[in-house]
Formats: sequence, C-alpha cells, structure tokens
Amino acid sequence: MAGVEDRVIAVTGAGGGLGREYALLLARSGAKVVVNDLGGARDGTGSGSGMADAVVAEIIGAGGQAVADYHSVATEEGGAGVVRTALEAFGRIDGVVSNAGILRDVAFHKMTHEQWDAVIQVHLNGTYHVVRAAWPHFREQGRGRVVVATSNTGLYGNFGQANYGAAKLGMVGLINTLAIEGRKYNILANAVAPQAATRMTEDIAPPELLAKLPAAHVAPIVGHLLTDECADSGTVVVVGGGLCTRVQLYESKGVTFAEVPTIEQVGERWAEITDMSGAVAAVNRVG
Repeated sequence: MAGVEDRVIAVTGAGGGLGREYALLLARSGAKVVVNDLGGARDGTGSGSGMADAVVAEIIGAGGQAVADYHSVATEEGGAGVVRTALEAFGRIDGVVSNAGILRDVAFHKMTHEQWDAVIQVHLNGTYHVVRAAWPHFREQGRGRVVVATSNTGLYGNFGQANYGAAKLGMVGLINTLAIEGRKYNILANAVAPQAATRMTEDIAPPELLAKLPAAHVAPIVGHLLTDECADSGTVVVVGGGLCTRVQLYESKGVTFAEVPTIEQVGERWAEITDMSGAVAAVNRVG
C-alpha cells in the first residue's frame, strides 16, 4: 500500500490541537483512524465524548473513515481499550500515534507527588499502555508503526516542567529500544518533538511566536513516519513553523584511564573528557 492508505491508525489525544491535525491528515490520506480523546481539560481533569465525536464527524463528513474512542491511556485497561476499538471497528491495528498529554507545571521544589505522577501516567505510561497492547498485533502481521510525541522540554529542559520533561525524554528511551526489538518484524518506532500553537502552549509562548507555529505543519511529518515508504527507526525529529530538524546524541572522543583514577586525576582531564570538538554520533550499546 502507498502511504497510509487503508492503514488503521490510532491517534491518542486526537480531539484537538496536534492530535486533531494528525487524525484529519491521516483520514484525508486514506487511513482508517481511531480518534482517541478523554475529553478532559489541559491538566487532565474532567472527561467527555464531545471532542473525539467532533473530529470523527469532521472526518466522516469529508468522506473519510474514523471511529471515536474515549478511553484514558493512563491505565492498562484504557490502553488496551484503544486498541480494542481499532480491532472491533476495522479488524486490525497498523499504527499508533501517542500524542495524548496533560500539563501540571510547577517549579520542582513545589512539585507534589500527585503532580509528578499525573503527568508520568499520561505521557510515559500512557504511551506504554497503548503501544504494549498493539505490539503483539504488529509482530503477528509483520508490520507496525509507532510515533510518539516527545518535546523540546524533554530534550533540553524547561523551567517548571520537570515532570513533563522526564516523561517526554523517557518516551525517547522507549522508542530507541522499540526500534531495536521491532526491527526483525518490520516495526518502526520514531519520535516527533512538535513546536505548535495548541491549548498546551497557549500561555507558555508569546502570541507572536505561536502565530508562526500552526499545528498543521507537524502533521505531514507524523504521516510520513507511519508509511511503508519510511525506513527510519529510532529517529527524533523536531518540527515547527515549517522547519524540520533531526536531533541525535553525540559523544566526545573521551579519555581512557589505564587504572582507576583518583578524583583529582579526573578533574585534571575533565576538559578532555567533555571536549566535543571531535564528537561522533553515539551508537546503541548495552547498559
């Protein structure tokens, strides 16, 4: 099949913002879309079916195929429910876009365990729950595509978002391993760090900057990563305002100590250890 035509793809958090753009583009491109959205507020409170239903109605009205799903990805049962909806509606699952997210921003010294756990549960655990439920189907059919929504906060950090950043970089660690384990089964796993104007960013970035970052710019990158034509796996792409860049880990040439060094010896050679002038792309290694 070309592109995503006739592929069944579940998009979490697809009731608005980026997820909605992903769902609409995929449907226009011939995919059968599971539009998952709990229908809650930005902080994860509340629920409702209206957001997912509206996107499904928009897709069907344009001649596409879609079904709504209202499960919370924060639980194992919810993640399994998203995949079950795909199987019951369309008979298979070909791809997962893990986009659902919430914010509980607060400086680290003020962060509560509840604020930490709530964000980890939706972003990191939510990705695990849905992908884990889809994984056996991907292996059995010899094909699968996973795209997760990481963030510049995870890659570089951001004040007040320790919970969000930890979850988002954790998702990169997950796709790195999924890329290795999925390779022999034609399962690809990649990450996109979107820079876009959505309700998640409406009070985080200046309005003049957000005006230059329409969510529609991100969707084609996500779409490509779901196609048969895409061969990349374990790749992280930052997308926003028309600019698309790849982010990759690099490591310095480093220093080899013949014997266990003292703290002072490490200090003496610290500049060499951290010198990135001869850096090369990091490779997968155990540990």
